[in-house]
Amino acid sequence: MTAMKLTRRQFGFLAAGAAAAGLLPIPTRAANGSMVAATFPGNWEDAYRRVLTPLVLEAGFDLTIAPALAQDQLAKIMASPGSPAYDTLLMSPGQMAIALENDLIQKIDTSRLANWSKLDPTFQGEYGPTVTVEVNGIAYNPDLVPAPKGYADLFENPAFAGKVSWTGFGSNTAVMAYTQLATIYGSGPDDMDAVFKLFADHPENLAGVVDSTNSQMSLYQQGEIAVFMCSTGNVAKLKSLGLNAEFVHPETGSPAAPVNIHLTKGSANLDAAYAYMDAAISKAAQEQLTLPPTEMFPTNMDVALTPGIEAFVTRDTIPSLVYPDWAMINKNRADWIRAFDALVAG
Repeated sequence: MTAMKLTRRQFGFLAAGAAAAGLLPIPTRAANGSMVAATFPGNWEDAYRRVLTPLVLEAGFDLTIAPALAQDQLAKIMASPGSPAYDTLLMSPGQMAIALENDLIQKIDTSRLANWSKLDPTFQGEYGPTVTVEVNGIAYNPDLVPAPKGYADLFENPAFAGKVSWTGFGSNTAVMAYTQLATIYGSGPDDMDAVFKLFADHPENLAGVVDSTNSQMSLYQQGEIAVFMCSTGNVAKLKSLGLNAEFVHPETGSPAAPVNIHLTKGSANLDAAYAYMDAAISKAAQEQLTLPPTEMFPTNMDVALTPGIEAFVTRDTIPSLVYPDWAMINKNRADWIRAFDALVAG
């Protein structure tokens, strides 16, 4: 292993250690090397470490799961594109577009993925496979509040006053909800001034702003909030912990985001990266991931949907979900983040 690769691996462990210091065992060296896979923190991190690590090891490679939000993944590989911190990235279309613009990811060789043919063509991207589609909406505690009708209900129904939590524009889940609020209260999905005015007129909802969905999950468990913007996976996790949680589709439609694995340009171990990618779309992995506490929608056609998943989405309803204009969001996102942060700071 070269000095450059050693430095990159150390960086990967440091990134992972920020969220799970002391919890990650030093992997036993496999015969064919190792790789670092960026994965969303929380439920995703736990699931991919539990399900994919043994499959990749079985293929002859070590796998380090490095938790990071998609925005943070981008920031790290843009900081050192010649020696990327990760071999693969886990992203939705918004961040993928930025990675492409900055020449940070590469097309994949699908002949190296044994499970490629198992994917619906919709999920066969030239820059990497879609491993699931996250369906977003509203999580609520039926012991504390009624079922919300949609995003506007959270501002207009007094039953929700002071019980709703939001996050900033760095969160894909949040920004998809904000584009719908902008359409409801403004001239269209990019009219974010209407959303900022909405929050200014309802300061009780600014009191529930935190930094991430993971923080909202903690607040929900502690009974400090009763409602937050979520994916169906967040509700599955809460239920697996024994909490009373329900998911509701907004009356304006459920925002959705395909989640893709991308191959980083400059990946230090392509063989390991492909083994990881293939494991993620395998029947063995996706069958496990359809179960609690993740209940991820499977993109492998050989994997049946569970009743828990079919309660929210089926293969037939996937095309009818609301898919935002990520080019528009990327164009405005930095300005929105600054404006929202200033509003929250007062």
